[in-house]
Amino acid sequence: MSAELIFTPEHEARLKLGDAPLRLRVLRPPYPAIGRGVLRVLRVREGQSECEVIVGYDGYERIG
Repeated sequence: MSAELIFTPEHEARLKLGDAPLRLRVLRPPYPAIGRGVLRVLRVREGQSECEVIVGYDGYERIG
């Protein structure tokens, strides 16, 4: 299932994963930035006790 979730919007992925325990990590640039666009699934790692989902925005705008 994890491959079919890649690049889907995060809220859709949560619906497809159902009630499975989930750890959500947001990938961000190494500088202050605002995420632009949709928060999308970049990677899914299915473990024994939980599913780790790494997400990122379509783009980022540097601030500061």
